[in-house]
Amino acid sequence: MQPMAYQDKVTVAAIKTILKEALAECQTWTYETEKCGEATKTLSDKIRDGLKALGKDRYKYMVQVVIGESREQGIRSGTRCFWDTNTDQHASETVINDNIFVCATAWALYYP
Repeated sequence: MQPMAYQDKVTVAAIKTILKEALAECQTWTYETEKCGEATKTLSDKIRDGLKALGKDRYKYMVQVVIGESREQGIRSGTRCFWDTNTDQHASETVINDNIFVCATAWALYYP
């Protein structure tokens, strides 16, 4: 097996497409405390499986999903990590309606 060329990397556009598809169903959700834990796991698994389906075997994926009640307040979060800007990628998508906000972030990290 030949080593993967850097041209065969995961793109931000591919990650965003998968995030948008996974979060499309969230547009109509209402906030229910008891269901949020399972919903975050289900969404993150769906996103991770979509990323793995890209067929980029040299990549490892991390996914974070945050669900909260929308009460017309702001929320801000941040992340930091070391990575190779030539190969590693990340993207975030957020869905907000009158009742709920869902923020999903996915990282694709290349392992040589």
